[in-house]
Amino acid sequence: MSATTSRPGAIENGTNHRAENPVRRLSTETKAAFKTTEFFAYLAVLVGIFIAGAVTSGGVHRADVFPAHQVWLYAAILTIGYMVSRGLAKAGSKQPYDAS
Repeated sequence: MSATTSRPGAIENGTNHRAENPVRRLSTETKAAFKTTEFFAYLAVLVGIFIAGAVTSGGVHRADVFPAHQVWLYAAILTIGYMVSRGLAKAGSKQPYDAS
């Protein structure tokens, strides 16, 4: 007696060989967030904002032209904009997948 096991998705094709049944995609999917160019642009601008906030400190007799509260405000606005951008990208991703 011999026991045979079949893998999920394997189809018997009439011979002793099994043909794999490929999984078919039914909809497109957006890239992961860290693989997109807008993520790297977001990081570059965010780093630039923090560097600008650190470099433009006021001296002894000068006013601070880019204070910390403005740096964090711009960082928060940039982050919200990036999150909205990713949300819009994900919202439009449920399109039928056409293999042709």
